[in-house]
Amino acid sequence: MNPEPTDPRTANRHETGDPSAILPAIEERDLPPGRHQFHKEHLMSRIHDDRRTAAPRAPRNPFLRKAVLLPAATALAGALAVGVLVLTPGGTPDDDRAAGPALTTTIGTVDTHGAPRLLDRISLAAAGTDVPRPRAGQYVYIETRSASTHVRTVDGVSSLVGVPLHTRQSWRSPDGRKGWLIEPGNTGPEGITLEGTDEKGDAPEPHLGAPSHDYLAALPTDPDALLRKIYEETKGQGRGKDQQAFTTIGDLLTESWPTPGLAAALYRAAAKIPGVVTVDGATDAVGRKGVAVARLDETSGQRTEWIFDDRTLAFLGERTVQVVGSDGEDGLIKPGTVVFTHAIMVRAFVDDIKVTPSGTAS
Repeated sequence: MNPEPTDPRTANRHETGDPSAILPAIEERDLPPGRHQFHKEHLMSRIHDDRRTAAPRAPRNPFLRKAVLLPAATALAGALAVGVLVLTPGGTPDDDRAAGPALTTTIGTVDTHGAPRLLDRISLAAAGTDVPRPRAGQYVYIETRSASTHVRTVDGVSSLVGVPLHTRQSWRSPDGRKGWLIEPGNTGPEGITLEGTDEKGDAPEPHLGAPSHDYLAALPTDPDALLRKIYEETKGQGRGKDQQAFTTIGDLLTESWPTPGLAAALYRAAAKIPGVVTVDGATDAVGRKGVAVARLDETSGQRTEWIFDDRTLAFLGERTVQVVGSDGEDGLIKPGTVVFTHAIMVRAFVDDIKVTPSGTAS
């Protein structure tokens, strides 16, 4: 039985500031030689956009998971070493399957009229969540699991390449000036700093494409005002204003930790975007099943789905699925291919970079 959305609820165990909280077990794998090579300049590119005609883009947050592009050698090494993408330590979910390097799924049924009601319930549930506040000197810690499928062309021959399920850890100061990232295949074991300056030597100012925790706290929580700001700041970016607005909200939900008030406003703002629908079933990167709020990018035929626990309405993660036509070089990305899947495992405030909520160094 679903809880009443007006009932107050506490944060999930994976969203807590309590270092003693029990965290989900995370599977680790040994990496093949060469996987630790990392080209930092590629951080500002997207995996599944690298072979398409680029539309104007927003400045990207280097913390965003879509901003990582594996060098050709390391991506190919990962595909050959793994062969099959595994969603959970115990195997793939019943309705998801891995075939070679391509991660595929059953395409859920769309309800074109259900989004406003579901997002209203999700908004009320989010507003009632008890989320801790950071103490002075703490960092926002986000731990996720991700996998993806994209096309790689070598010597004129195109093939599907899978980036296997892996853990990604990021630390960020509330003002956004200090940060650290550890991600197998994209950084070395110790990770890299994400602290830097702009072309003038100044610390970059936070914005919607690269928000800090403090920046998010200052955003309007009126849904209409918030959506206006999103449309204004993303004008001319992406493949249409509505799809870009939906993508921007999704990035804020997955790679940040919005306050309950802002999260509620983001969901209500999303309900006002044309083309937003519900999907009756979706599975995140670690096999958790739920309902989804989604929007189809008509240019690519790919549907981005925000996945929610169907009982608690907690946000679990996001995935992008090819649902119409084929995409990628030579049309290799067929309907049912999961282009990207991303599951939120832990969000917490911790006392230092490379410290996890359990109190141990990463």
